[in-house]
Amino acid sequence: MKSYQEFAMHLDQLLGGVHAVRITVPGYMPLSVEEIGSSGDRHRLVSLCHYGEQNGDLMRDPDIVFLFHNVPDGVVAEPVAFQNDYLGIVQEVYRYDEAGRRTHVVPSLKQELKEFAESWFANLKEQGFFASTAVREILSL
Repeated sequence: MKSYQEFAMHLDQLLGGVHAVRITVPGYMPLSVEEIGSSGDRHRLVSLCHYGEQNGDLMRDPDIVFLFHNVPDGVVAEPVAFQNDYLGIVQEVYRYDEAGRRTHVVPSLKQELKEFAESWFANLKEQGFFASTAVREILSL
């Protein structure tokens, strides 16, 4: 649960009170952070993504979607989807029915995405995406 609390804190820090931002650090692919709506059960969704380009098309490399929800100790952000367009990978932790209720979970993917997100946030910190010197371009208030 501690990792999920840290994910929520990091994502809100990167967003800085806006709905979408592109963060640039010299030598690295730009990082996009964007509120993309809500899940079937009405939880806030935030995308964390590096985009590349291939034949004029934007390619997610990778994109992780985080689902925010409240717990007794505060807010958590759970990684629930992964996409990498270069590899043709689209994975989702939960399935929903027509009413928006969760019907299925893939526990092994849930663990893999948690570990990947922990590593990615550590890399983003090391690369300077959380530093005051990173260039922030607000895309949506």
